[in-house]
Amino acid sequence: MAESITSTPLYERAVRVGDLLFVSGQLPLGGGGLLYPGRVGQDVTIEEAREAAVLAARRCLDVVRDELGSLDAVKGIARIGGYVSAGEGFVDAPAVIDGASRLALDVLGGKGRHARLAVGVSSLPLNACVEIEMTVQC
Repeated sequence: MAESITSTPLYERAVRVGDLLFVSGQLPLGGGGLLYPGRVGQDVTIEEAREAAVLAARRCLDVVRDELGSLDAVKGIARIGGYVSAGEGFVDAPAVIDGASRLALDVLGGKGRHARLAVGVSSLPLNACVEIEMTVQC
């Protein structure tokens, strides 16, 4: 018999393993919905996508704050993973994910320095132009 689909999520928004907190991918949501939908270089400009990356990274930091009680508990950001919904021929995902990296540095100073992944993909959930995940040392 096939398993029924329920409204129970199949994953957690964050999981702590030792001194690392893995934050699930976050989208640029705000004002009641998805901001900047579409593919970068086609429907969304690099500047808009960079702002979307800032919003998604801010959502990651909100999860971190909720999980740890305060951003003061952060020892450092180990890694930021950034996924960009790339229109045909778009090859500048790093310029988009720079928005998330800059936010980490602005909010956490030296503790915001991190390793990074910036990759273009053909689609993201809800037609988002960007998705950001974070691994934080605490």
